[in-house]
Amino acid sequence: MIDYEKYAPLLANVEKPGRYIGGEYGSEIPNPETAELRVCFCFPDTYEIGMSNLGIKILTGCFNNSGYISCERSYMPWPDMREQLIKHNMPLYALESGDALNVFDIIAFTLQYELCYTNVLSMLGLGGIPVLSKDRTDKDPIVVAGGPCAYNPEPIADFVDVFSIGEGEEALLEFTALVRDCKKQGLSREETLFRVSQLEGFYVPTLYDVEYNEDGTIMSFEPNREGVPKSVKKRIIENLDEAYFPCKCSVPFLETVHDRVMLEVFRGCIRGCRFCQAGMIYRPYREKSPEVLNQNAREAIDHSGYSEISLTSLSISDYTHLRELIDGLLDWTDKKNVNLSLPSMRIDNFYEELLEKVSSVRKSGLTFAPEAGTQRLRDVINKNITEDEIISACEKAFDGGRNSLKLYFMNGLPTETDEDICGIAQLGQNIVDTYYSKKRFGGGRGVNVTVSVSCFVPKPFTPFQWEPQDSLEELERKQQLLKSEIKTKKISYKYHDARVSRIEAVFARGDRKLGRALLEAYNRNMMLDGWDEYFSYDKWIDVFESCGIDASFYANRRFGIDEILPWDFIDIGVTKKFMKREYEKSQNAETTPDCRTKCSGCGASSLCNGKCVCDGGKENG
Repeated sequence: MIDYEKYAPLLANVEKPGRYIGGEYGSEIPNPETAELRVCFCFPDTYEIGMSNLGIKILTGCFNNSGYISCERSYMPWPDMREQLIKHNMPLYALESGDALNVFDIIAFTLQYELCYTNVLSMLGLGGIPVLSKDRTDKDPIVVAGGPCAYNPEPIADFVDVFSIGEGEEALLEFTALVRDCKKQGLSREETLFRVSQLEGFYVPTLYDVEYNEDGTIMSFEPNREGVPKSVKKRIIENLDEAYFPCKCSVPFLETVHDRVMLEVFRGCIRGCRFCQAGMIYRPYREKSPEVLNQNAREAIDHSGYSEISLTSLSISDYTHLRELIDGLLDWTDKKNVNLSLPSMRIDNFYEELLEKVSSVRKSGLTFAPEAGTQRLRDVINKNITEDEIISACEKAFDGGRNSLKLYFMNGLPTETDEDICGIAQLGQNIVDTYYSKKRFGGGRGVNVTVSVSCFVPKPFTPFQWEPQDSLEELERKQQLLKSEIKTKKISYKYHDARVSRIEAVFARGDRKLGRALLEAYNRNMMLDGWDEYFSYDKWIDVFESCGIDASFYANRRFGIDEILPWDFIDIGVTKKFMKREYEKSQNAETTPDCRTKCSGCGASSLCNGKCVCDGGKENG
């Protein structure tokens, strides 16, 4: 536990000292003095965001249950705390022991969002660790990073020693066991990292060289040492019932973003939306059994005292045992007055009966994601839902007593026209009209339809990875066009800052040359770019220009279909041949059925011995 007297002068001058004191219920760790290896898991955003992340809870639990690791936590400090650390000449520390980050053997980051990269650099610098991996010595921790952004690690490759590609429960324990053995043998940092590169699912950037063509595209990407693999294959957990679940984890002092038990029901997705990175990188589809989920939920509620369970997965209504799971949960959650929430419902799989059961505890608004306003564009992105299905689902929700709906859309999607933008407003109006087509609640309450629109960001490992993002001016024009098309106050219109989405696109499709921009941003004390009050588009453009980087080259350029992409060396199971085929189908607004209906031959079954939800999986076409 941290020395409160030592940190009292700092904590007295910050807005939320609860972010920095540790000692939460359930935060016990193995004794760091006797552990063979010390790990600090760092979340590059604030405590409230990090304590809501299920992946961190899973992996810290895996480490601390290993028998030889002592794993602690640290979060990105708010500027007031950063200022206090610098003023008192004190390093960023781990919450459990209060030890500086630079005394640990391994520093682990999860990369959930491209705009957290400056936070990674800031935490390293505040923790007393050289920011650039080339400047670290045998005395410094090994810095490892994973998460969705690690599927294109190149923009941040200069700062991370090792990237973990894929699911980490098994892979990271293999990694730590190897580091422990190398430490016992007294091996150098260089030799340790070489041996790590031999493990499946791990990428060591210093062991690869990149050469560029005159036009800035990649000419070659090759290992620079014999024995280093040419490609890195992602890791998965085949049997989720046997995977670790954190039934006993720390309960935060402060209110967090997801202040509840999060129950991961399955991994992967059967749908194949062409804009969605998660739907591709998390394949193949794997489920947990309802019996194991019920047991996990009961233990987690008993330990934490939470009054809500959220069933989390990419599309919860695709779970084949959903009725059985909910019936089992309601057997005891009703008695304990524990609420169940069902996020991310698919409109074409709308379970009226299940929603009625779940509402026995508490009614709440529903969230759907049509993504596009016209059928043509929904076919382009392979959403596989019709307007009739959308209206029917909303009508069932209204009949069930709900009068609040949230609909997610995107603007800037490939092939989008103004007609598609106007279609969003028209669809929202049709939903409002559906509500008023019957007398509901005796004519009492009205309806509210929230239309939330984000900007399309082309992501690696999607069929749209080659597509350009609309220019900033075009994205903003489309946002205002939609605003002008909404004619009723029953529709609340919200949209994302297009400037943020443009910087996100730069780093999503970036290469190693962006490392110098990140270093320059760090030297200018830029951080917390995911927060409106600290993000500055003008500062980022100035950074790019000062480093000789053209942001449009990454965000607004159509990549060549046969171009070497910065992430091509990573094997996610889903083949590039499949991505190209889906990209070509999108140009003709041709849809692909979900995996249960028909196998599309994406290749992901190669990761789990040919077993897949579709019982197929062989590459075709």
